[in-house]
This record gives sequence, structure tokens and C-alpha cells, in this order.
Amino acid sequence: MNTTSPVPATQRLLSLDTYRGIVMFTLFAGGFGLAQVAGKFPENETLQWLKFHTSHPEWISQFKAIGFSLWDMIQPAFMFMVGVSMPYSYGKRKELGHTYTQRLAHAWTRAIVLVLLGVFLQSMNKPETYWIFTNVLSQIGLGYGFLFFLVGRRFLLQLIIGAVVLVGYFFYMLPAGFENGTSAPQQFDLWFLNLFPRESEFTVHPYTTFNFIPSFVTMLMGVMSGQLLKNSEIPEATKLRRLLLGGLVCLLLALAWAPVCPIVKKLWTPSWALFSGAYVIWLLALLYWLIDYKGWKYGWTSFFIVVGMNSIAAYLMGQLMKPFVKSVLHTHIPDTFWAATGAWEPAAEAILIAVFFWITLLWMYRNRIFIRI
Repeated sequence: MNTTSPVPATQRLLSLDTYRGIVMFTLFAGGFGLAQVAGKFPENETLQWLKFHTSHPEWISQFKAIGFSLWDMIQPAFMFMVGVSMPYSYGKRKELGHTYTQRLAHAWTRAIVLVLLGVFLQSMNKPETYWIFTNVLSQIGLGYGFLFFLVGRRFLLQLIIGAVVLVGYFFYMLPAGFENGTSAPQQFDLWFLNLFPRESEFTVHPYTTFNFIPSFVTMLMGVMSGQLLKNSEIPEATKLRRLLLGGLVCLLLALAWAPVCPIVKKLWTPSWALFSGAYVIWLLALLYWLIDYKGWKYGWTSFFIVVGMNSIAAYLMGQLMKPFVKSVLHTHIPDTFWAATGAWEPAAEAILIAVFFWITLLWMYRNRIFIRI
């Protein structure tokens, strides 16, 4: 892990840095505490709507045909961005003279570190290592090394492999069905995760180790999108049309598949990979159009780029430092302030914690301190 590195000299895809910043800021802000506030006002329709969009639905992730919870899209966006960045990062390494073997070794080293870092985060406040691989970093790591082999490959090959993975995984899941507790991936974890030393027996969990298989396709969509945007021979308007069309195809396929393959984020069903893929592709298209195509990038993007260029640091802050920062806030901010916030105290806490993290990331950005794996 490299903790200090210069800002790359080559031109960056600013829309990607902004995309990362928006997602990571929302994530470490914890949905701005709105779900907790809404719990205190059960009859307030606006707050209940906000609660829906800042929490995960219990199981099915599709509402009113094409509706969804915004909170469900955080992880797909996170994983998609990893894929988008790969053509740029490994293209840069190639330009610097790194051999294929060196790039391969870097990819697999990064994959292993991400898997173990995810396990470490899951083990916080546990009496021993808690062997589970559902943290987003572990999920990225489980697919990252394999994804490397598809970076720079032809679009058709990437498309075929993505389709084979999703269809194959669907048939793996089909016999046991898609209900919580009885699905094939959950039953696999009952056996697999109990092979590891643990304080007590592992029982059924909504999220599974095998989620990395269909979410691999989410990252592959990112690679395909990144290669498209990186290709200087394709006109900008054509890139945007292809992103919009790609998202539409994903959405239509997901809706057609949904009657036999329910759209479930927690299981990352193949239909969810396509359904969420549509929206994360469209968000990239929107930001690319605004920032890199229209040039509307001054001022507002800087706020998010500070976070986006240090996304690993931002994620780790959100995972590790919230209790400490919350304690500091309550120690040094008078009780009269917290009393004045009343039922909105969770929102005040979340916003102040997010501001603290953002100021820390701004300091890191100005001092050229970037966490890299």
C-alpha cells in the first residue's frame, strides 16, 4: 500500500473522479442520518421517502417496474467505478514501461490485499478474525484479478464472457430458488465459511461470498465503459450515445429476466447486475456529458474530486473512524447545540462527521497524500 504519491501528470477523467467523490461522500455521510430521523416521524411522507432512499429494502430491489432505492445503488456504483478506472491505470503502467508480468503481479497483489482488508474491516470489534467475504472490498478483490485478463480485450469478447457468467450463475441459482435463506449461494456459505476458525457457527446471511461472481460483471461493465471513454478515435457524442444505449439494453434485459430471476441486490442476482448496471452507466454518461463534454467542471466538481481522488482513504475513514469522531464532536460541542437539534440530532451528527472527513481529505489532497493499493 502506497500512502504518498503525486497527482498523475497525465490528464485524468474528471467525471470519474467526481463520480467516485459523490458516491464516497454519500457513503461516509451515512445517508446524512435521514433514515434515523425518519424513524422518529413515521407519519411524515417526505421523511419516509428519504428513509427508503437511504436504507436497503428487505429483499426485492425493484419497485414500480424501474424504481429502486438510491442506497442500493451505492455498492454497484463503487464496483463499477473500479472497472472504469482499470483501462486508465493499467494503460498508464504500460506507458511507464511495466511489463505484462509486472502488471499482472500488481493486479493479483491488489486483489489479495483488498480481500484481506475487507476481512479485517468485518473483524472490527470481534474477538477473533471474522472470516466472511461480503464486504465490498473483499468482493472487489475476489473478482479483480480475473478482471485484469479482460482489460484491453475486444468488446465482443468482453460481452460474451459477461453474458456467460450471468447466464451460468442464473442456472446455478435456479434449482434452489431466490428466497432468503434457501438460495444456493447462501447454502454454499453455510458449508464454506464454517471451514474457517470462528467463535460460533456461521448461519445464513443475506449477502454471500458468491455475490462476487455476478458483481464481477458489474466491474466488467465498468471496464467496457472505461475503454470506450479512453478511445480517442471515437467522437465524444458517439461515446455518450453508446453509454445511453448500453444502459437501456441492460435495463430492458433485466426487466425481461425479472419474472424468473428476481431483482435482488442482497443476493446480487444476475438480473440485479443488469438492472443496477443500467443506472450506474447512465450516471457516468451524465457526469461525462456535464464535465468532460460540456466543460461544466469549475467549482462544484472540486468538492467531490477531493474525495474521489482518495477513495480508499475515504472508505476507510467511514468504516473505522466514525465512533471516534462522534465522540470528539460530543466532547467539544456544547450540549445546548445537541439539545437544539432535537429529533434531528442523527442528521447533525452525520453532517458534521462528513465535514470532518472532507476537511481531512482536503488536507491530504493539498499535501499530495493519496492512499493507493
